[in-house]
Amino acid sequence: NENAYQHYGLVVTKTRGHHNVSIGEMKILENTDITVSLGGTIITDGDYKVHVFTSSGTFQIINGELSDVDYLIVGGGGAGGCDPGAGWGGGGGGGGYITSYGSISGGGSAVESKLQLSAGTYNVVVGAGGITSNTAPTNGEDSSFAGITSLGGGYGGIVTSGYQTGGTGGSGGGSYRGYAGGSGTSNQGFDGAAGVDGGRSGGGGGAGSPGSEGDGGDGLANAITGTITYYAGGGGQGYRVDDASVLGSGIGGLGGGGDGAYATNGNDGVANTGGGGGGLRNGDGYVAGNGGSGIVVIRYKFQ
Repeated sequence: NENAYQHYGLVVTKTRGHHNVSIGEMKILENTDITVSLGGTIITDGDYKVHVFTSSGTFQIINGELSDVDYLIVGGGGAGGCDPGAGWGGGGGGGGYITSYGSISGGGSAVESKLQLSAGTYNVVVGAGGITSNTAPTNGEDSSFAGITSLGGGYGGIVTSGYQTGGTGGSGGGSYRGYAGGSGTSNQGFDGAAGVDGGRSGGGGGAGSPGSEGDGGDGLANAITGTITYYAGGGGQGYRVDDASVLGSGIGGLGGGGDGAYATNGNDGVANTGGGGGGLRNGDGYVAGNGGSGIVVIRYKFQ
């Protein structure tokens, strides 16, 4: 196979270690000798290759090394809480959010150092979203790449003993009424909101802001793929629209957070955003929202 180099007014090829160069000026940029296997879905964004993993797989460097590799790693969102009675299930927390590329909006996640990667095979794990339940909702699963792990989001609180406090995770789940919200993880996400005794439950935390009185916290926007996208929003609490005593409308946060629901199946967090699932009120015969799966994105200069 021949690997083409960038050039000005000429063709430059490499065949079996030899360069065939016509007369003219040659420009060779870093990483041109690197061959990377097909890992995830590959997007070309100007001089950059972007590998998008929406499910677990491997990223392989055949020879040489890659320098200044950017990444975005988002854990799966936590499941929303469901109350089979008249209570208000809490919203699930957004998945943990770690990036070297920088975020366009908000704060809460430190910008990490770029990676220098040598030849080899790197496992990529994309965490699934948490699974909702009337008795035992679950956190989202962790996502990881090159030794870096983003935690799954915490589940939303429910009435069942031991689950009233929202789960701790990348971002914390919102609590059931009268309990503390789940804790987020430093530089990955914010806390879920506390529920109010005799009133509303809490919204799940997001990567960009904590949950509020009923609504999920917003996630963060990132353009690592070449398109601005929000990730890791918290889920909204279960709610009833016509109850004026409840603050917050149960809206999920920007970044795939599921909206809360009343007497119907809840809204899932959006797949591959790490959004938390929406909570559910009066859920007899229904379930709250599951968390959205996470994502791993890898970006490097190839020409």
